[in-house]
Amino acid sequence: MSSKIIGWAHTKFGKSEAEDVEALIAEVTGAALSHAEVQSQDVDGIFVGVLNNGFSKQGMEGALVALNMPELTHTPAVHLENACATGSAALYAAMDFIEAGRGKIALVIGAEKMTAKPVAETGDILLSASYRKEEGDIPGGFAGVFGQIAQSYFQRYGDKSYELGLIAAKNHANGVCNPYAHMQKDFGVPFCTTVSEKNPYVAAPLRRTDCSLISDGAAAIVLMHEDVALDAARAIGFRARAQVNDILPLSRRDPTSFEGARRAWADARETAGISMSDLDFVETHDCFTMAEMIEYEAMGLAEPGEGAALIRDGYTYKDGILPVNPSGGLKSKGHPVGATGVSQHVMACMQLMDEAGGMQIKGAETAGVFNMGGAAVANYVSILERSK
Repeated sequence: MSSKIIGWAHTKFGKSEAEDVEALIAEVTGAALSHAEVQSQDVDGIFVGVLNNGFSKQGMEGALVALNMPELTHTPAVHLENACATGSAALYAAMDFIEAGRGKIALVIGAEKMTAKPVAETGDILLSASYRKEEGDIPGGFAGVFGQIAQSYFQRYGDKSYELGLIAAKNHANGVCNPYAHMQKDFGVPFCTTVSEKNPYVAAPLRRTDCSLISDGAAAIVLMHEDVALDAARAIGFRARAQVNDILPLSRRDPTSFEGARRAWADARETAGISMSDLDFVETHDCFTMAEMIEYEAMGLAEPGEGAALIRDGYTYKDGILPVNPSGGLKSKGHPVGATGVSQHVMACMQLMDEAGGMQIKGAETAGVFNMGGAAVANYVSILERSK
């Protein structure tokens, strides 16, 4: 792979005082270029990931970057959208741009302003990442979609509610050490595994603690062709990257098996020439705890229906054999949809450069990142390693 990540920036996720997505983009644009020690006039292409789809009447988000940095006015800029994998779509498009020889330096930004809309309206906007003709009337929005996936999984493999609670507790405990996280609070296992007034069912069997947060936020990455990244202060390389899609309607596939995710992981591992045991940690897409459990199986860490054993045995804890979501994941960090994929890669880069502070996995050299759009429809896997 000829692209290197040489710098990044990240806002705190949560309910932001930023007026709109334009303001969120502005928060990370200059910061990322400064972190990468790159001048704005040297940027060859801009790739902006924003879902929008009703969060704002303002579209054409690629053009918003130059409003805060006029030097970028004539730099080619595009907007990309691929549901919850929007950020990774922008990142991979930027890599394609560089690897095609169209430029040497690219700026990638992912952003979303979600909290300005009523919760019900937000839920309806997000439901567009499902197949509305069949799934558009599911109660509870996208939580309802994953509630149905969890019900199907439980019917086939048994009730795993306790283990889902363990995943939630793990990720919230990890998020305490993430200064960018929306929810920096350790709720503990008893709270996360129990239905209560403060932790009710959102879409049974999923409780509030099983669902990611509605958040505002932005993240940015500066990519540089490896030929000109030799003098960069930081450099993270891609040993592999893979995108595999699956059919959109859940009725046309096994909803308890993320086949597209499994294929993406297999493709990435084959390209990188590694096994899961070679990874030091993984940042995975835990929009719901049920997703993380099925993703354990898609990674090849467990057979179908046996992902629960990994969390029970401590395998995916921060001090386990393969730490999963040491950042706190979407569960704790938050899930501003357009920013998520970029954020996950930033979290991985911080670890690999030994700059993750309290989140740090000691000696981390190789990372896996999994970001998905919809219910495992658009599946992106990156294998990252420190290059210097």
